[in-house]
Amino acid sequence: MAAGTAPTRVRRRRTLAALVALAAAVALVASCIPMPPNSYVAGQFPNGEGPNVVRAETFMGLGAWWDVYDWSPTFTRGAAPLRVSDVDRLAAAGVQTLYIQTATFRNPATVLDVTTLRAIIARARAKKIKVVGWYLPQFLDVQADLTRMVAAVRLGLDGYAIDIESTDNPNVAARSQMLVNEMRFLRGAFPNLPLAAVPVTPVVWDELNRSWWPSFPYKELARWCDVWMPMAYWTYRDAGSPWRDPYRYVSESVTRLRVRTGVKWLPVHPVGGLSSLMSTADANAMHRAMADTYAIGGSLYDDVSTPAGLWPSLRQFRRT
Repeated sequence: MAAGTAPTRVRRRRTLAALVALAAAVALVASCIPMPPNSYVAGQFPNGEGPNVVRAETFMGLGAWWDVYDWSPTFTRGAAPLRVSDVDRLAAAGVQTLYIQTATFRNPATVLDVTTLRAIIARARAKKIKVVGWYLPQFLDVQADLTRMVAAVRLGLDGYAIDIESTDNPNVAARSQMLVNEMRFLRGAFPNLPLAAVPVTPVVWDELNRSWWPSFPYKELARWCDVWMPMAYWTYRDAGSPWRDPYRYVSESVTRLRVRTGVKWLPVHPVGGLSSLMSTADANAMHRAMADTYAIGGSLYDDVSTPAGLWPSLRQFRRT
């Protein structure tokens, strides 16, 4: 077959270029959640401290959360509802990162069910799902908290997250300092490890329960972690509350974190919930809030209680 004349080849190249541009535009729309500029944290902190764009990629897109009640056979005495095979279900649903609780202060194990946990990590990797471990510290004993977190990180996780909500230590100043010390230690011990802070949304601490954690160390903590994952659980709010609106609750959670930390384009991945009480309209509203605030991803708490009918809407949270 003839290659065609020069003008024909030019037209074909232009057509091809147009198709490539169109495909790129479609891919951008399909990713659903627009991203802020790549330089969004440049110059915010000295000595390379603060959020790192490359490390933040671990937390991008659609996530799913498992706690020890969901997966640990030891903690649940053999009654864990989820198995290694459930990773396949997450992959089919479009999940990009699995957030899994690796230990709890309610059990003496440094890492629960290591063999099972390794199998979950391996299955996730095979399905191209990243695995981020998480832990809920009491902020009573820094060494005890760090022993559990470090042991989990050494299993080869893709990242780690600190669940920040415990008030077991009634001394707020000491609690805050312990939190900062733990995150700073993890950053120093594992300089390339993607790290996330998972606090109660500042909407709660600013307005709904100011006694929970006054003077939270937003700016100090921002020096050591890459991503913030606020627990924006609007289902906790009464039906008549303006904070029962998923869009408002999520968007305010993201915006307030950026104001409190002083980082204009702070990487934020909101966690909505509780998933068992959510509707498709709620999920769609959360997605709109994520898109409008340039959130890097999103997830619900938690996987085991997420209605099957929500997953099609949750695919909007994906990042390609």
